[in-house]
Amino acid sequence: MTELTRPRRPEAVLIDLAGVLHVGDAAIPGSVRGLALLRESGLKLRFLTNTTRSPRADIATLLQRLGFDIAESEIQTAAVAARHVVDARGLKPLYLIHPALDAEMGPSAAAPDAVVMGDMGPHLTYEHLNRAFRLLMDGAPFIAMARNRYFKEEDGLSLDMGAFVTGLEFSSGVGAEIVGKPAAGFFHTALDTLGVSADRAVLIGDDLHDDVGAAQEAGIAGVLVRTGKYRPDDEQDEAVRAARVVDDFGAAVALLLESP
Repeated sequence: MTELTRPRRPEAVLIDLAGVLHVGDAAIPGSVRGLALLRESGLKLRFLTNTTRSPRADIATLLQRLGFDIAESEIQTAAVAARHVVDARGLKPLYLIHPALDAEMGPSAAAPDAVVMGDMGPHLTYEHLNRAFRLLMDGAPFIAMARNRYFKEEDGLSLDMGAFVTGLEFSSGVGAEIVGKPAAGFFHTALDTLGVSADRAVLIGDDLHDDVGAAQEAGIAGVLVRTGKYRPDDEQDEAVRAARVVDDFGAAVALLLESP
């Protein structure tokens, strides 16, 4: 445990999912018990994820199968955030999304006036990117669910959608509006649903920049775990310093419950 500023006991805990509670189809050791202890404490909880390859219902089903007491309504995804933006603005988007999200997001418009991008994984092709590029060059707004660099799978780190978002920005000259992490609004929306202010909340994440750093920019203390996409160099990063760095989710829970 790195000796940094000790976060005080919060009223709410925002919890990243992949890399913190589980990696792929396996729960990280101690995480199921850690969540049970948080439940017993009565702290308000919200689960955040930039995963855009699975709908929220499937994420909840997986977590429940792994032994976590988590309801679908407690999960806030970048895909749901993007859908809210589309509906609020009356957009007719071209969706660059994984097929698993088709039912949750709806079909692309016949004559799209916006580009909405998620993580298509192996389904992303040059044709997809070039169609989006042409729309952006014609003045369409660009909404991206996230800009993550990489994520942890069971067989190692994998390239995330940030590289493709950045590529479209570079070629079109159009900046993407990010609606998932690290956007401050993503964190504030979660806290608004809980009725808790940023200074009374803590986030637990495995990504120093998009989880911890972004939360702290939004006024929320961030605890970094040494699981998932964590890299040893994170603890020497001069730009972002977590409130605490701990071995895993169970250690993060113990830290918060011991705090005055």
